[in-house]
Amino acid sequence: MKLKLIAGLLSACLFLLIACDYSKKKPVADNSKMDTLSRSAFDTTINGKKTGLYILKNRHHMQAAFTNYGGRLISLIVPDKNGKLTDVVVGFKSLADYKNSTEPYFGATIGRYGNRIAKGKFMLDGKPVTLTINNGPNTLHGGNAGFQYIVFDAVQPNEHTLQLRYLSKDMEGGFPGDLEVKVTYTLSDYNALHMDYEATTDKTTVVNLTNHAFFNLNGEGSGTILNHSLWIYANKYTPVDSTLIPTGKLAAVAGTPFDFCYNLHTIGERIDQNNEQLKNGKGYDHNFVLTHHAPNTFVRAATVVGDKSGIMMEVYTQEPGLQFYSGNFMQGKNTFKGGAKDDFRTAFAMETQHYPDSPNQPSFPSTTLKPGQTYRTSSYYQFSVKK
Repeated sequence: MKLKLIAGLLSACLFLLIACDYSKKKPVADNSKMDTLSRSAFDTTINGKKTGLYILKNRHHMQAAFTNYGGRLISLIVPDKNGKLTDVVVGFKSLADYKNSTEPYFGATIGRYGNRIAKGKFMLDGKPVTLTINNGPNTLHGGNAGFQYIVFDAVQPNEHTLQLRYLSKDMEGGFPGDLEVKVTYTLSDYNALHMDYEATTDKTTVVNLTNHAFFNLNGEGSGTILNHSLWIYANKYTPVDSTLIPTGKLAAVAGTPFDFCYNLHTIGERIDQNNEQLKNGKGYDHNFVLTHHAPNTFVRAATVVGDKSGIMMEVYTQEPGLQFYSGNFMQGKNTFKGGAKDDFRTAFAMETQHYPDSPNQPSFPSTTLKPGQTYRTSSYYQFSVKK
């Protein structure tokens, strides 16, 4: 009985610690951000499957908007240091805008394989696998048949939860095996957006699922993200060649522009230094090797703070890597839901993942999934405010 009482008290204290910053200031009742989204703008049919808009809510006035087209996170409303509701995820106001976008990954659930595979080829069980090429000489985020283009079967059992399912058929995009995928997004009362991934296959294959939300913690359309403060809890990263394929080495971050571990830096402080890796990525577009990774264990991967809003996002994951992308290929060709353009480095991504090109890198953690096994991994974004 005493143990149950102690456990209850500890749980209550944990909730208070996480939620205290938001409870000090009552959020301003401003739903204008979410009101820019119309359900009718997402209500259509693609390849015979219905698409729609799904809204998640929690008790602290946080809201998350998704569409099952590409399993996309469209909007995430978070109170800032003054209680003002702020949309920290960039996205579009209609399904047509997503289909016509020059950037196909905004907010998408990524599969079958997040990140790049060199030349779209690898060996699996002694047999060659050839994928579709869509990023220079390489395959990126599943290639031309990536999950960003498909319609998930969606179920919303309550206001906190969205469940997405998809059967990726054998040889879709070149990947072997019927892959059954389930992704569950949950907006908790602890001010966290949880992402739980599951998959099974009937043939040996590879799988690396993630989400590709683009964030600006000062709010969509607020300008550069270069003044955001950033910590990444990784003492190594995977250097890349000119096509952004890992060389196979694990390089120390200490003494380089990739050190966000030992000292506090802003994203833009060193981004334009004369560094070969920064030139290859046109900024940061690299996988960081998480220092304290352990299988089936959540570790803190990163902390980002908006310089104007005070909104703090902490990334927790069971994955061994984190791809940090600083919006280097944003070109102002698309218009976000609030009217701003997707200008250069006005949003960033934090993709929890296994390492890029793992099927070709035997020293990297394996992404192979066999029949009878179940792929399971979870990550979450935790929000609070920094005073």
